[in-house]
Amino acid sequence: MKWVYTSQRKEYANALVEIGKVRTDVVVLDADLSSSTRTVEFAKKFPERFFNVGIAEQNLMGTAAGLAVSGKTVFASTFAVFATGRCWDQIRQSIAYPNLDVKIVATHAGITVGGDGASHQALEDIALMRTLPNMCVLVPADGLEAYKAVKAASEHRGPCYVRLGRADVPMVTSMDSSFTIGQATVLKEGTDVTLVGCGQMVALCMDAAEELHRSGISAEVVNMSTVKPLDEHTLLRSARKTGCMVTAEEHSVKSGMGSAVCSVLAENHPVPVRMVGTPDCFGESGESCELMGRYGLSAEHIVASAEEVIGRKRK
Repeated sequence: MKWVYTSQRKEYANALVEIGKVRTDVVVLDADLSSSTRTVEFAKKFPERFFNVGIAEQNLMGTAAGLAVSGKTVFASTFAVFATGRCWDQIRQSIAYPNLDVKIVATHAGITVGGDGASHQALEDIALMRTLPNMCVLVPADGLEAYKAVKAASEHRGPCYVRLGRADVPMVTSMDSSFTIGQATVLKEGTDVTLVGCGQMVALCMDAAEELHRSGISAEVVNMSTVKPLDEHTLLRSARKTGCMVTAEEHSVKSGMGSAVCSVLAENHPVPVRMVGTPDCFGESGESCELMGRYGLSAEHIVASAEEVIGRKRK
């Protein structure tokens, strides 16, 4: 499938500027990475509402909490590995526990950070954030959806974690596509197997569905852009229709979106499932496309997983 590529970071910046124009209560914080996270665009338009706290991520979250207590809606940004790992205690104690209006929008998530290597590849951030009470977790599929997710997060009362990547990603949604927190989107109807993806893996699910179609297999594709709260209704409806499922995420298979899906299925409608994601290991340096292939994040791997779960369904 031929794709048009979009930048999630660019659309994050566009959304911030648009929000800033109509809401004077919105402030933006960054940890000395505003050129990379693109919050620099907000800083140019509204310098009096932008704060660079320096390379001090724990201070970033503490300051964000203080501003939220004073009545501000706060966007706090840095790379995903720092935003969730280095300051998890501050997020738990000072943001999630008091249920404050802080939106943590993290860029450079997943294995596609590439050459920066394992120290910068956040493969456990969804797991860390979705375990926190009160925390909403959004993983948009492309740039257009990133724009809508940031807009939706600004209206959502309470903490949000929005996960964005570094590289441009295929555009699987359109300007007319709706985005509602807690609602998944069925991008393609199918009857034989369900492919549930989040982030840039949604495009690979669409590629896999096209390949499966050539083999006479009808695959349903679900864009699970909200990992928490999970859209159980759409998930279970699809599972009852197809009878088996493959999840795909640019994240560890341990406790990510796939684990959230499996928990819902296990309690309500057990079906064969295969989780596509990075294995229980750290990443390494390399070109993004090479790393995606090395760790099994490919349409081919999704196809093979779909064929495997369909085989288990028929036994």
